[in-house]
Amino acid sequence: MLSSRMENLHPYVPGEQPKDRDYIKLNANENPYAPSPRVIEAVVEAAKNQGQKMALYPDPDSNELKSAIAKMLNQTGGVLCKAKIEGGDENGSGAKVSPAESDKIPFEVTPNMIYCGNGSDEVLSFVFYAFFDKLVVLPEQTYSFYPVYAGFYNVPMDRVPLKADWTLDTEKMLADANKNDAPIIFANPNAPTGIGLTREEVRQMILQAPKDKVFVVDEAYVDFGGESCIPLLKEFKNLIIVRTFSKSLCGAGMRLGYIVANPDLVNAVTTVKNSLNHFPIDFLNQKAGIAAASDAGYYAVCAKKVAFERESFIQFLNERGWSVVGDKTNFVFCKKDGLSGLEAYKAIKKEGILVRRFDTPGIEEYLRITIGTKEQMDTLKSVMSQF
Repeated sequence: MLSSRMENLHPYVPGEQPKDRDYIKLNANENPYAPSPRVIEAVVEAAKNQGQKMALYPDPDSNELKSAIAKMLNQTGGVLCKAKIEGGDENGSGAKVSPAESDKIPFEVTPNMIYCGNGSDEVLSFVFYAFFDKLVVLPEQTYSFYPVYAGFYNVPMDRVPLKADWTLDTEKMLADANKNDAPIIFANPNAPTGIGLTREEVRQMILQAPKDKVFVVDEAYVDFGGESCIPLLKEFKNLIIVRTFSKSLCGAGMRLGYIVANPDLVNAVTTVKNSLNHFPIDFLNQKAGIAAASDAGYYAVCAKKVAFERESFIQFLNERGWSVVGDKTNFVFCKKDGLSGLEAYKAIKKEGILVRRFDTPGIEEYLRITIGTKEQMDTLKSVMSQF
């Protein structure tokens, strides 16, 4: 009854979504803050006063949303936690935003360089379909949806182990890519390690990678302290940058993601979309995304709060003998020698807090802990002080 294709499917396993009690949820790298009030207002206004549009097909190309995203990237440089903020209310809403000097983009990001989809997972799916065929090179430890899509589209993988210090083995990745004329994909900063390459390190990789294959950088977490590679798009036509509203834009429940790339590559992904679902983003979600992208000041403040709590938590862990890997994301990857990762996970869960633990060999003793609000992190610190 089932097709042979089902044999290659190994579904992604998300963080726990508990139903038995009300947990502090620090296991899915969600943002602990609500979206901008402007997002709520935009959705309510659209539902109340433009209800008829929900009976009609939405803009299939999300043109207004793409324009709002392009404007936001030009304003922020693609790294919210380092952006400069002037004015606005106490939460940054309505503030004037400008990029840090090191993040300024040396050209104008335009709407035709943007493709929008239902979360970065859908966008990644279309990227896999459009550009990956005979082989794809990726780190062994990275976002665990990449192998899922490789299996879904029957794309062989070359999974390159990380170095002993958890950094990417870029030399081996490049050697394998050139040997097989294969594309490369990785998250930067990487997951679950939280370690990021600098923009110049990525640039050096692209210079040495196959020129006739795409080079995909997933920047899901870059807004919390990494270096965006958007400025490199001026130099490299084969670069694709994948980004999401789920992390820094407090929108995991909205399902919005996008790519920034050469318009020719955007058109290729659009062709894949139009071959599957011509109307991917619904009317209300487009309104929410436009409002979010138009209030960068609010989200810059949220990203700065997360980065501050992350540094405080890393200091807490270091003082208590925990080893912490990476410091550029909205989570930490940590372990304590002599303490079982499984037992630590269970003890924290027993106190009403969910963190993430993987059964994957090599990282099974580590916990991946999302950074929450100050109140949530204080509660977690109280629990972990008992270890």
